[in-house]
Amino acid sequence: MTGVLLGFGVVAVIALLGFATSALLPGEARAMRAGLTPVVYYLTNPALMLVLVAGTDLRAVLGVYTPIALATAAVAGAVFALYSGLVLRRGAARTAVGAMASSYVNAGNIGLPVALYAVGSAAPVVSVLLAQLLVIAPLYLLVFSWVARPDRRAGPGAATATRTPPPSRTGASAGRTILRSVANPVTVGTALGVVLSATGLAVPEVLWIPLEMLGEASVPLLLLLFGMGLHGQRPFRNRALVPDVIGGTLVKVVLMPVVGWGIARFGFGLGGTELLGVVVMAALPTAQNVFLFSSQFRMPSNAGRDIILLSSFLSFPAVLLAGLLLR
Repeated sequence: MTGVLLGFGVVAVIALLGFATSALLPGEARAMRAGLTPVVYYLTNPALMLVLVAGTDLRAVLGVYTPIALATAAVAGAVFALYSGLVLRRGAARTAVGAMASSYVNAGNIGLPVALYAVGSAAPVVSVLLAQLLVIAPLYLLVFSWVARPDRRAGPGAATATRTPPPSRTGASAGRTILRSVANPVTVGTALGVVLSATGLAVPEVLWIPLEMLGEASVPLLLLLFGMGLHGQRPFRNRALVPDVIGGTLVKVVLMPVVGWGIARFGFGLGGTELLGVVVMAALPTAQNVFLFSSQFRMPSNAGRDIILLSSFLSFPAVLLAGLLLR
């Protein structure tokens, strides 16, 4: 239990340092974010994923953790869809964005440091990344593409746009977005790690040691950027979407961890740190990709943006509570 609390403390302290930097040095913090974000995105994060996945037992990840991640995300998304459609009477577009925001976790940024420092294993975060990159994101993008068709734009909650792009350009845009979601640096690093793990190939030390050094720099930089990004953000700018935002956030940080716990505990018989890893991953905040994808498809993305923000503030208490209950 002491190790878990220490891990959460390390994560919280570095994130709070980033938040304080933005509060006390706003101009410098903006410059830091502008410079550090591409470094993390293109260099340190892919290097970390390559190193972690290369040392991960893929059979355990694919056989246990990944099915749990898929089932948990499916239940969370379905619950929000029912709430949005039956209770709030939202249209297909707002329901689709809210469902993704309620079930798509920030595993690539926040999940990595939390898993390494609070759980002590990369297996849970690798499983979530594989599930999201290979299955969940492509499925939601297909739904967004269908909902955003010109003949689906009418009606409450439908996607809106200032002009209707020609079908060919719409298809090309959708194709580029799907390609970007799959062929990004983190995915490339993960894929290379999978190849190394599956084949047992050894990378020469003269190359491997620099990769490890880059990867080790990723975690503190990610947490600093996360803390900086929280400062100055305000949810609930659109009061009409408060029920969507509160409902989606509750599904994300409360229901999803409980569902993950139930599936892992009773469906797969997990316990100890393995069970904690599943619950912690489910309690992570919503990924920024949800806003990117919904904006790209001209979907109503305001609720998704606020769910990202609110879940980012509430995920740390949820993760800490999971650590206390599952000690």
